[in-house]
Amino acid sequence: MNITINSEQSTVDNGATLLTVAQNHKLPATGIAMAVNNEMVPRTEWENTTLKEGDDIIIIRAVCGG
Repeated sequence: MNITINSEQSTVDNGATLLTVAQNHKLPATGIAMAVNNEMVPRTEWENTTLKEGDDIIIIRAVCGG
């Protein structure tokens, strides 16, 4: 299934979830937020958020600095 992650085309298995994306990208346990089709998804819902063909995912990383 084709999706977009941070403006780059990607392929995931049918039934993949946001948690699958997080694990595949080896995202850290903190400092990360994700949105699907411009809707923020709480981390507690990543496992229950099943992706669909054409979904647009944005991964946001918190950064310290000034």
